[in-house]
Amino acid sequence: MPAEDPTQSATVVDQGRFATTHWTVVLEAGRSDSPQAAAALETLCRAYWYPLYTFVRRQGRDPQTAQDLTQEFFARLLAKDSLAGVDRRKGRFRSFLLAALKHFLADEWDRGRRLKRGGGQPLLSLDETTAEGRYRLEPAHDLTPERQYDRRYALTVLDRVLARLEEEFAAAGKRPLFEALQGSLVGDENVAPYTETGKRLHMSEAAVKVAAHRLRQRYRELLRAEIADTVASPAEIEDELRQLLAALA
Repeated sequence: MPAEDPTQSATVVDQGRFATTHWTVVLEAGRSDSPQAAAALETLCRAYWYPLYTFVRRQGRDPQTAQDLTQEFFARLLAKDSLAGVDRRKGRFRSFLLAALKHFLADEWDRGRRLKRGGGQPLLSLDETTAEGRYRLEPAHDLTPERQYDRRYALTVLDRVLARLEEEFAAAGKRPLFEALQGSLVGDENVAPYTETGKRLHMSEAAVKVAAHRLRQRYRELLRAEIADTVASPAEIEDELRQLLAALA
């Protein structure tokens, strides 16, 4: 079967599919021993661990301590039922994750007890070099740890969406088109004019315009789908999107 053409846009989030997204699976099965829920939670944690690392670092912990704390937090989160008290009507993965981390830090680390990473191998392995290398590239600013977390979480959402979009174009044999147009998604003022892009890719200017429109439409669809994986109902998607964009302002 040929790869789906990402320039032929289709709606990806609807009421029928929403019940199978990662966070809704976790919330629905949070009060029982569900392998499906555990796998869904681990998927989300693997995707969104770095914003928590930046939160811990922003609080003044050194790199090794921040890595220890982040790993131990995920080890405990994934090893036991931590979702029984989450209200499905109000549950958002972004908010839950930060609240759970704050509780962990207050309950465990600030009592002065040295952590042992769950008593065995960490369930969510972090690359210290990668984590700290990324953190050193963070811009210097006076954001609180909470605002830094929200900012980095929002950027992680956008990075994941852009990566998924690039994968779709690559699978359809259209990576050069994606590379030529992706700047328009992030406000890059150096994006080449459609006429120049068309000449380079042997496309008409009209065809490039259509492709750019479909790229933006597909990007919005994938963005909504990514957000849908982290909220409890379709009604929360737009509000979560507004909050994520506000974090980047």
